[in-house]
Amino acid sequence: MAETVLITHNPVGEHASEDEKDVLVQAFHVAEALEQLGYQTRILPFDHRSRGWAQTLQSLKPLCVFNLVESLDGDGRLIHLACSLLDHLGISYTGAPAEAMFLTSNKVLAKRWMHLAGVPTPEWIIPGRDEECICPFPGEYIIKALWEEASIGIDQASVVRASTKKDLLARVSERSLGTGRQCFAERFIDGREFNLSILAGSDGPQVLPPAEIVFSFPPGKRKIVDYRAKWDESSFEYQATVRSFDFPPTDAPLLSRLTDSALACWRLFELRGYARVDFRVDEQGGPWVLEINANPCISPDSGFVAAAECAGIPFRELVGRIVADAARNR
Repeated sequence: MAETVLITHNPVGEHASEDEKDVLVQAFHVAEALEQLGYQTRILPFDHRSRGWAQTLQSLKPLCVFNLVESLDGDGRLIHLACSLLDHLGISYTGAPAEAMFLTSNKVLAKRWMHLAGVPTPEWIIPGRDEECICPFPGEYIIKALWEEASIGIDQASVVRASTKKDLLARVSERSLGTGRQCFAERFIDGREFNLSILAGSDGPQVLPPAEIVFSFPPGKRKIVDYRAKWDESSFEYQATVRSFDFPPTDAPLLSRLTDSALACWRLFELRGYARVDFRVDEQGGPWVLEINANPCISPDSGFVAAAECAGIPFRELVGRIVADAARNR
């Protein structure tokens, strides 16, 4: 009898935004790939308020759970709860363990770890912990949500110029009030942007071909992947941020440094299954880690899937390798 893989994701309401609905696309295609690989599948939204979800898992006794939970109740702070409950139940699951999911989802906590480990990450500041600020002033900063992924809350107004620490803290607090999300600021690196995807394998993690986000923006428009660039297909921002896997030979040393840094992050946070590391490269050619996504989107049109295809790994094999890694960690 075929083994069962249960696919779980955050509940999606009737009036959900595009970034929230995307998880349903992922779940459908993951289930399709798993069935092609010979597994039985079941899709079950994660319900942290009910015992029914856990009871269903215990009765099914799946090989593993394919974890697509990205947030709960629209709150990225709860992303690790599914992992923690699965650990409690003794059921293996795909992707990063609960500790890594929590550490990488809190962007400032992740930056502290990287800073201590010697992994270059832009200087930051957060209200209430400004004593750790080593930011240069005056300077340009980008204000981000502390917990959210998928460019949530990012727009052109997110990039600000601040003359003093007090000025920047005021901007961050204002942004937090305006968005209803806890925010922080990091030094804005006005340079090239790269995404490096990593996929687990039987011989260890494989860094997939690096992708550069090529901006075709007019002068004066900040080169950032904001919410519109990521989710609004009809917008100028979406059309003018193209993913490229083509590089001249002169970029080889830079791509090697990016690969080394991505692997350093994988090891530092003890990631599993699959992950993506986002970079900016400054004018001197220095790479800076912006953030680590321990549960990256794997929709058919996602950057992760595009990188896998560039490496000659079709979607079905990609899903199979993620499940195989979860099975190895049972």
